[in-house]
Amino acid sequence: MTDVASWLASFNEALLAGNEAAIAEKFLPTGFWRDFLAFEWTLATHEGAEAIGAFAVAHAGRAAPRNWTTEAEAGASEGFIAFETSTGSCQGYLRLVEGKALTLFTMLGDLRGHEFPLRYRRENGIFDDPSGRNWRDLLLNEQATMGITKQPYVLVVGAGQAGLAIGATLRLLGVPHLLIDKHPRVGDQWRSRYKSLTLHDPVWYDHMPYLPFPDHWPVYTPKDKMGDWLEHYAGVMELNVWTETELVSARHDSATGTWQACVRRGSETMDLQPAHLVMALGNAGFPIVPEIEGQEHFRGPQYHSSAHPGGDDLEGKRVVVIGANNSAHDICADLVVHGAKATMVQRSSTHIVRQHSMTDVMLKPIYSQEAVDAGITTDRADLLGASAPIRLQEIGARRTWAAIREAEAPFYERLEKAGFRLDFAEDGAGISGKYLRSASGYYIDVGASDMIADGRIALKSGTEISHLTETGIAFADGSHIEADLIVYATGFGSMEQWVARLIGEDVAAKIGRCWGYGSGFKGDPGPWEGELRNMWKPTAQQGLWFMGGNLAQARFYCRLLGLQLKARLEGIVTD
Repeated sequence: MTDVASWLASFNEALLAGNEAAIAEKFLPTGFWRDFLAFEWTLATHEGAEAIGAFAVAHAGRAAPRNWTTEAEAGASEGFIAFETSTGSCQGYLRLVEGKALTLFTMLGDLRGHEFPLRYRRENGIFDDPSGRNWRDLLLNEQATMGITKQPYVLVVGAGQAGLAIGATLRLLGVPHLLIDKHPRVGDQWRSRYKSLTLHDPVWYDHMPYLPFPDHWPVYTPKDKMGDWLEHYAGVMELNVWTETELVSARHDSATGTWQACVRRGSETMDLQPAHLVMALGNAGFPIVPEIEGQEHFRGPQYHSSAHPGGDDLEGKRVVVIGANNSAHDICADLVVHGAKATMVQRSSTHIVRQHSMTDVMLKPIYSQEAVDAGITTDRADLLGASAPIRLQEIGARRTWAAIREAEAPFYERLEKAGFRLDFAEDGAGISGKYLRSASGYYIDVGASDMIADGRIALKSGTEISHLTETGIAFADGSHIEADLIVYATGFGSMEQWVARLIGEDVAAKIGRCWGYGSGFKGDPGPWEGELRNMWKPTAQQGLWFMGGNLAQARFYCRLLGLQLKARLEGIVTD
């Protein structure tokens, strides 16, 4: 019987021999190899034994893999693996079915000679400076000169969770960096949201890289607490951050290989010349406000959900929220708590996942206190999550959601009885599919669904909006809803919009879509790519990168993006 250890030994022999047929034979005909920088300087999934064999032969010579080991016990058909390449130390995970690989995941962990200074590699903290400067002197000097007399190698646009994560990685790897953010303080992205907001994912899933939340941290983080943590994080990780600063424009100079980035810092405009530009503005573009006939006639305020300050001072007011995804639900629930009369207008079906289903079913095996107690660290949980290629994630999600739909049938029946239109993604993959495909069309229920089911949140669904009147909204079925305020919880555009505005329409067209993987389902046209488009890896525009996603994605992928940038700084990769 072939186990993990024996498979690795024979796989290594085939790699050393450059035997494409022998390599392919190690995999199931429908097997997968997901490689993150270990063999090739990008993030890619290779599907099918034939394609895998060709990939291995094309890249094994440069990578020179060796010293394959595993923690898996004798006879085990899956387990964590480790190995080395000419570039550095790597890790991964292997799953076998009847002696052949169903999935192989390989990932670069450290660059040789430029390892992360963590744990036993940490700095000793003793400074021997000829001028007698201590740690604080040196740090303040760097922060005072970066972007002024010294150019950053990497300019990160946005100092939210994604920007801070890549900034921390660059700091640890010794890459000169500068983060810019339009808000007055780091964390204001969260502080400025409506008062009742909390993170919808549990604490075990939401740790920031290198500095996890303490053990007393609440399961679901309040938004102001999250904002304060991010500000604390930027200080502890010693990041170079300019607040109240915006990118005005950027142009890549192919002759020098640098960007000409114009930024506005307070009232001052200045030019920066970084080699790399990282767009860390979340995983969305600009707020979408639909054009509806009669908008100019409505007498009350109307604005996008991103501008909603909360339900304070709205007691007794009639508020109509157009939309039925996360923000719409959260805002409606907040309005009810503050005594407003909330009506949700559902224009299309929505996927609902109960928070306990996320926490106790979907995430619990690897992101929970039980998982931590069983020895599954956050790093291991992240690696396990990444070890499954998206094609198999879809299959697993469909199975999981079939079980959840059956177990939660009474809950969903109550919602449908109230007139709420449900979906579970076109193929039944639920939130897992919807998030990776379009990052829209769902709500993680933290209480608003019960409010809809029992009528505390009024629901208008099943008919189109006809037009706005002076006092409210008229619908195609002839009905009319009176409103004092209209909130458009109608989502955001895509990330490439930022590129079109700040860099140019030509560059936006050159790089193409961001996010999604070519599933062919709603909001995610083909062709199939198997990895998220343009995220955390090289784009068609030299020196332009995207860093976004939820907290877990920011934590995991910041290391991979940081390694790519460090490799270019050190001349290991030249492009």
